[in-house]
Amino acid sequence: MQHNQRSVVPPLAIIGALFFIFGFITWLNGTLIPFLKLACELTYAQALLVTFAFYIAYVFLALPSALILQKTGFRNGMALGLVVMAAGALVFVPAAQARSFNLFLLGLFVQGAGLALLQTASNPYASILGPLESAARRISIMGICSKIAGALSPVVIGAVVLKGATALENQLAATTSAAAKEVLLQQLANRVIVPYLSMAAALVVLAVLIRLSRLPEINLQPEETPVSSEEPGQSIWQFPHLLLGVLAIFCCVGVEVIAGDTITQYGRAQGISLDVARNFTSLTLIAMLVGYFIGVALIPRWLNQQAALSLCALLGVAFTLGVVFTHGYTSVLLVALLGLANSLMWPAIFPLGIKGLGALTERGSALLIMGIGGGAVLPYCYGKLSEVLGLQHAYLILIPCYCYILFFGLKGHSYQPRSSKRVAYAVS
Repeated sequence: MQHNQRSVVPPLAIIGALFFIFGFITWLNGTLIPFLKLACELTYAQALLVTFAFYIAYVFLALPSALILQKTGFRNGMALGLVVMAAGALVFVPAAQARSFNLFLLGLFVQGAGLALLQTASNPYASILGPLESAARRISIMGICSKIAGALSPVVIGAVVLKGATALENQLAATTSAAAKEVLLQQLANRVIVPYLSMAAALVVLAVLIRLSRLPEINLQPEETPVSSEEPGQSIWQFPHLLLGVLAIFCCVGVEVIAGDTITQYGRAQGISLDVARNFTSLTLIAMLVGYFIGVALIPRWLNQQAALSLCALLGVAFTLGVVFTHGYTSVLLVALLGLANSLMWPAIFPLGIKGLGALTERGSALLIMGIGGGAVLPYCYGKLSEVLGLQHAYLILIPCYCYILFFGLKGHSYQPRSSKRVAYAVS
């Protein structure tokens, strides 16, 4: 398809706004983990169920999301996803009033479900609205929108829900009356009500705007061009590079979430107060932003997607070893720098994973979105491993993940079925 640059800019601007929403809500988890650990009196491994509940929704909802998009179209599907996310935000109100961790987890699961639908629709937009060889560059631009929001959300929400956290911790430790302690914890839990009510209202307004927008629909029409007499049928399982890409996304999101959502607690373990450490997630997101800007500048003119992915994986291994063998602020800074290593992984893996799928792009996208379940499994594994090895040495779990991503960048992305289809993308 020949893309008119002027016609592509408006829809990409809308997708950029959606990626801003992704980032703001997703990276609130880094603030919610210490907040709910304190408000609901949890162990650290229990608190990491925040990421589990949020990201496991992608595993259950990604494939149904593809079916929904086939019925509703991309634009209506995005609006529906925003409404589902608003419903999840509203669950936080009774959760806070009851100080119920299970209700908080339910709200997070519902928000994750809405995001699964939203991301299943929006990532193909960013990949398809333009030449495939520069898809990583466009997704990097979307990532900039997401990571700017992600850097802002811990600061904005943290200033509300974790204000004076160190003093509150000391007050709770000094309180001997169970009733007085209950009052303090309830006051803390109630701090999320106004932010999440505001979030729900904003999501509904955005859903209406998306529904009324002129965002084009994408029609995926395969042009069959037999390459050999053994042309495979229309099955998503015949694309090994896609299946390997799902595992790459699993590892990519897992390491990204570990870097962003564990850094606050790790900073505290290194002797840094919660009032300071609560902003450390923003450092990880700023490092990712730097990586995205590098990607926009270098891809594809100076650096192809495969090379960028391999380089990032090698940086991830190097920074992880640095985290384990240093201490204090230096070690915490290296955790933040993992954001730089993680920055170009998703932008490279996603277009490499859906390359050549044609009419199966929605299903392939859904499978890749299922890989986001790595953000549920790997951080929880990190939390359990930290109970044995300590928070610092538990970061060694990242090494095999980065090694697999390196394999995908060097070799795995190139595995193709013996026959292929030439695909034309149409935007209406």
